[in-house]
Amino acid sequence: SLDTNPPNAQRHITSGASDWLWAVFAIMLLADLIMVFWTFRRPRGTRLFHQIAVIVLTTSTIAYFSMASDLGSTPVRAGTGRNNSITRQIWYVRYIQWFITLPLLLLELLLATGLSLSDIFTTLFMAWVFVICGLLGALVVTVYKWGYFFFGILALFYIWYVLLGHGPRSTFAAGGLVRSGFLRSAGYLSFLLLLYPICWGLSEGSNVISPTAEMIWYGILDLLAGPVFLLGFLWSLRSIDYGAFGLRSTKFSD
Repeated sequence: SLDTNPPNAQRHITSGASDWLWAVFAIMLLADLIMVFWTFRRPRGTRLFHQIAVIVLTTSTIAYFSMASDLGSTPVRAGTGRNNSITRQIWYVRYIQWFITLPLLLLELLLATGLSLSDIFTTLFMAWVFVICGLLGALVVTVYKWGYFFFGILALFYIWYVLLGHGPRSTFAAGGLVRSGFLRSAGYLSFLLLLYPICWGLSEGSNVISPTAEMIWYGILDLLAGPVFLLGFLWSLRSIDYGAFGLRSTKFSD
């Protein structure tokens, strides 16, 4: 891949990183195909949670195809010193992926709660703020990048408040089994969301770790937050009456 699409920055991914990204792409693609098959195995009108998962995994598959092909990055001067002329690959395609997938992962969880539509929408908006601030901070070459990092962390605190505080106190129409599953999944996803800004601070933020290490770190997190989380969460809902969520569609056609 690197021979066909040469790196565009001095600090760039290695061929080993490209191989790793191809492996993540393959896992994402396999999980996506499994989810599509699972979706069509569900009765019509009870596929919403599975269809959200299909969108997440399809988006991630395309993003990792791009990164494995060494496409979807731009060179940005690394560090914040004026005399620092070394450039680093910043992967904007990853932020496009997260802009789509993170709100959908949160929606997947929050639809199982009794939160109001306004609460859910505000949480999704904070997910967009979190991702956009990460992208803006990665593209800025001065210390002002940490201002965007700060705004992103504030948005993350709001997400944590909803997942760990406000959400669990809502009414779960589908019963205590869904509530316990939500608590486990919300805690799991909240912990993963803590690790993303740590990686950002060491890679795009301060240029401490290499782009290859960045890819390994983010790749592991995306696998845990994508296929592992989605398959586990949906498996926990397999025996729940879908009608209890109040989401059953009666407008499908044969």
